[in-house]
Amino acid sequence: MTENRTVQQKSVRRNRLAAAACFAASLITVGVVGAQSATADPAAHSSAHNSVHRTAVAASGFGSAALVQSQDFPKGLNPVGATVELTGREGLSACSGEETMSDLTKGQATGYASVTWTLDSKANLHELAANAPTEAAAATWEQQLVALVQDCQDEPAGHWHYGEAHTLTAAGGTARWYLAHNGDGTVSGGVAVLRSGTRVALVELNRQPTDASPYVEGIATAALNRLSS
Repeated sequence: MTENRTVQQKSVRRNRLAAAACFAASLITVGVVGAQSATADPAAHSSAHNSVHRTAVAASGFGSAALVQSQDFPKGLNPVGATVELTGREGLSACSGEETMSDLTKGQATGYASVTWTLDSKANLHELAANAPTEAAAATWEQQLVALVQDCQDEPAGHWHYGEAHTLTAAGGTARWYLAHNGDGTVSGGVAVLRSGTRVALVELNRQPTDASPYVEGIATAALNRLSS
C-alpha cells in the first residue's frame, strides 16, 4: 500500500508508520493450525502447541482477549504469527503517521491492547484498542479515529486512499469499515473503527489484493464481537 504515497506530507507520515508498526514487543510464533493469542506468562511459550488460547491482560483487566483471535479470521486469511502489546504506544493506522492510541486518548484510557497478525498471504492485520473511563470519552475517541480515516478518503487521482464508509451493528456495538484502494484503483485491504460501550478499536487489513470487501467486513464483524465480549 506504499507504492503510491510519494508526494504529499501524508505519504511521508505513512512511510514512517510502516517502520513503526514493527513492534519492539515479544514476538509469539504460532502455527497455522491451532494458532495462539499472545500471553504475558513466559511459561506459556513452552506450551504454545496446545489448543487453549492464552491472553495478555493488563492490571486493569483489559487485554488481548478483546482483540481478534486466530479462529476469527475468514476462510482464506490464515494467521501464522502474532505480536501483542499493552502499552498503547503503537502507530494507529496508515493515515495517522506516528500518532498512537496513547496520544489520541491523552493517556487517559484504563487499559490498552494491540496485536499485529502476520498472515501466510504476506498480508497482515493490525488492531489497536483502548478502554475509556466513560462511554462519553469512548464516543469522543471513536469520532477522532473516524476523522483520521476520513482524512485519507479525499486524495488526488492516482493516490492510495480509503473508500466510502460502511456501517454494521453487532453484539451491542457499532463499526464503520472502509476499503483501501491503490492508486490504480485496485483494492488492497481496508480499515474499521469500532466502539462497544467504553471500548474503542481500530483494525486494519493490509495487502489483501482480492475479494477484500468480504474479508474486511468479516474482520470488522469478528473484531466487534470480541470487543463487545
